[in-house]
Amino acid sequence: MARLQGKIAWVTGAGSGIGEAAALALAQEGAEIVLTGRREAPLQSVAARIVAAGGKAHVQPGDLTDSARVGEIAGWIGANLPSLDILVANAGANIGQRHWSNLTPEGADTVISANLNSVFYCVSAVLPTMRKQHDGVIIVTASLAGRSISNLSGAAYTAAKHGAVALCHTVNQQECVNGIRCTAVLPGEVATPILEKRPVPVSAEDRAKMAQSEDLGDLIRYVACLPARVVINEVWMCPTWNRGYVAALERMG
Repeated sequence: MARLQGKIAWVTGAGSGIGEAAALALAQEGAEIVLTGRREAPLQSVAARIVAAGGKAHVQPGDLTDSARVGEIAGWIGANLPSLDILVANAGANIGQRHWSNLTPEGADTVISANLNSVFYCVSAVLPTMRKQHDGVIIVTASLAGRSISNLSGAAYTAAKHGAVALCHTVNQQECVNGIRCTAVLPGEVATPILEKRPVPVSAEDRAKMAQSEDLGDLIRYVACLPARVVINEVWMCPTWNRGYVAALERMG
């Protein structure tokens, strides 16, 4: 039985990677999906796959660092769909010039807007509807960099993801009385297109050992299908072959 039949899910960053996998997984459970991202063509491709499998999908492209556009999409959902039950706030980005030696204010703005501001705008946009329903699930794709200080991820990304994790916990503190649950998902290394922004290229062999987008999609599906009486506040998912652990073992000899 489709566990999310009749539910509406808004998935951001839905054109590729974790967002795409989450949208497909939630659609498999019967949810009707609203797909958002900057580029319309990949969203249309994901929507077509959902419809071909018998599901329902709507494409609402937009730049999620633009609070006005976020409000427009939320307004469209409110005007055209019966509810808004699940938000997967997955959109994010990083840059190659990420260390203090080459990080510029403009670069920092780009990363913080993509990874923190966009989450804030989307959560702010859905909370009024979820309060009226006295029900709702918010799932935020953060990062292991939201708990660990990492030179690999860079200063701006690490700071933004720490902020996103903190945001999730404040939602639970304040909105639990309204039946709203918020989960921060903290992936370790995942083989997604964002790896292309790494200053040091990642080999195909290493990518194959990483967590895959579909692994995170399954995790998001699990969280979305939990009974309303419980919330997973924060969850980590990392590769078994953890490159950080392996490097530490090698240094130990």
